[in-house]
Amino acid sequence: MRLPSLFLALLTLGMGARPGLAQAAPCCTVTLQVTVPANVDTVYLAGSLPALGGWRPDGLALQGTGTARTASLTVPPGTAFEYKFTLGTWAREALTFAGVVPPNHRLTVARDTTVRHVVEDFKKPVEAYIADWQGSGVKGRLVYWTDFPSAVLGIPRHVEVWLPPGYDRSGSRRYPVLYMSDGQNLFDPRIANTGVDWGVDEAVVRLVERGVIPPVIVVGAWSTNRRGPEYNPWGEADKYARFLTDELMPRVNREFRTRTGPANTAVMGSSMGGLLSFYLVSRHPDVFGACGCVSTHFPLSEAVVARFFGSPTSETADTTPYILRDIAAGFTVPKGTRYWFDYGTTTLDSLYGPTHAEVRAWLLRQGLREGRDFVVRAYPGAAHNEASWRARLEDPLTFLFGKQAR
Repeated sequence: MRLPSLFLALLTLGMGARPGLAQAAPCCTVTLQVTVPANVDTVYLAGSLPALGGWRPDGLALQGTGTARTASLTVPPGTAFEYKFTLGTWAREALTFAGVVPPNHRLTVARDTTVRHVVEDFKKPVEAYIADWQGSGVKGRLVYWTDFPSAVLGIPRHVEVWLPPGYDRSGSRRYPVLYMSDGQNLFDPRIANTGVDWGVDEAVVRLVERGVIPPVIVVGAWSTNRRGPEYNPWGEADKYARFLTDELMPRVNREFRTRTGPANTAVMGSSMGGLLSFYLVSRHPDVFGACGCVSTHFPLSEAVVARFFGSPTSETADTTPYILRDIAAGFTVPKGTRYWFDYGTTTLDSLYGPTHAEVRAWLLRQGLREGRDFVVRAYPGAAHNEASWRARLEDPLTFLFGKQAR
């Protein structure tokens, strides 16, 4: 699911006219004329404007039937927004002629504007891509467990297990395991939310071929519409931890040749998934020994949760990031755990520097050695998206599984 930036300014769609004055013609009208494939059902416009549901995948239904569809919006001059086309869910986004999800369309409106688009196709149902996992071009082998049940979380989810090249020929060899969140974004660009996957298989294979890390098994649990609460250490992350330790990990260890214990088990995720990874290592060091926390959303606070994750709003909600409250309360990290933190300097990541600096100082005060026990690294120019995480993935993988880690 594609969500707007947590700090994106909401745009007002209409300007109130003063009583008694003549009404000027509204400006500006944006008309989108869209050519779509034959025999598709309702096509929707999703985008960053409130009138489009704030990135709801079924924000505004386009008018028309057949291959010609239209949509109209009235916005104030100077409005800038982003948008995409879907069949009502993010699993059915529009594709380019190359069969990939395009970047967001962007438009800044200065006058009445007509924009024409041609949609070549829409994503197939995700089950079709799962059945054709080889079509993703993945190195190694993917095993999918669809609708994996969870009595703890109550919502089933897809899980994929990536086995590195050579696994099926290696006899009795056992492998360290990396558990990753947002599993749909890891291996297959046809499934990934932004049309760009993390390229986990390619990164691991490159590092193995260079002798930097040993081959590892990667387990990706897909996120659901409960992603926010489930990944929140101050929300339902305790339940998510029990899902991993009590439900998912036993099956993984039963069906594959894994090395177990914290020295052989790491976790990784981005944004809220970075917070989740930090939580899992800090609160369950007997299971997880190291974490890769990528673009970690450390600014999360009561006020942010109240505003963006459906909690009752309150003007008195605390704006202090949860992590800083925990640090002030004397929270300490378990002995022997290892932490990788990173962030970019653009888009949402541009807000992450101050809290990461506080976390770094806190870890140093506890006697952890920078470079050995933890890393806090900024990547100039990197954004809050899969393309940026893909570009630097070798670095946290090396920290987690490289010679120093062993």
